[in-house]
Amino acid sequence: MNTLTKITLTETKLALRSPIWVVSGLVLPTGLLLGLGAIPAFRTESEKTPGMRFIDAWVPSLVVLTIALMGLQAIPAVIAAYREQGILRRFATTPVHPAKLLVAQLIINVTVTIAGTGLMIVLGSAVFGVPGPRHPLGFLLAFTLGTTAIFGIGLIAASVAKTGRAAGGIAMIAYVPIMFLGGVYLPRPLLPTVVQDIGAYVPPGVKAMEDAWTGTGAQPLQLAVLAAFAVGSCVLAAKLFRWE
Repeated sequence: MNTLTKITLTETKLALRSPIWVVSGLVLPTGLLLGLGAIPAFRTESEKTPGMRFIDAWVPSLVVLTIALMGLQAIPAVIAAYREQGILRRFATTPVHPAKLLVAQLIINVTVTIAGTGLMIVLGSAVFGVPGPRHPLGFLLAFTLGTTAIFGIGLIAASVAKTGRAAGGIAMIAYVPIMFLGGVYLPRPLLPTVVQDIGAYVPPGVKAMEDAWTGTGAQPLQLAVLAAFAVGSCVLAAKLFRWE
């Protein structure tokens, strides 16, 4: 068993001892889908969602919730807390580079993001007949780029924060508008057109995921902007990051 695997297993055990982020990422989006899906009005087609039920159109926004929760709340808080507690500094004095600890945390939180999204899609289909994405590869590409961009932004917050609490506060600056533009607080069909247009090009790419979901396919410009955000945020996080 190599070092990264051992660290990842150890970090997984620690995460499960205080499982608030793991449980939130896995259960909250699915719980919202099942709870609101139980309301008959959410299972009927509306003028705002022609050809689709309201619950079908809202699934991509719940994917945004999953990504933002893990990328902008969980990962910044954990990494900044490790710096605050001197764990990263102590790792730097051992043969194990502290970057492996960061990679382990990324593996755990990305895994929870993928599992939470998958659970929501599977149960949504089984319970309410919510259709899956009509362009699975397009959805997967948009999901991957959007997740990378959001986790990059989360790492920027973790890079500049001195404490775990401060990291959460800094990440909240991005978290709130991303949730709003992503249609989590208010479904996107109910948002003003200009707000929908802005949200189409803001990570994690809810419009690209919506287009892949409904069958029109994600637009190249949307994916290009997401890719630019993903690369830019990760490069900036790498430049700003400090171990202590």
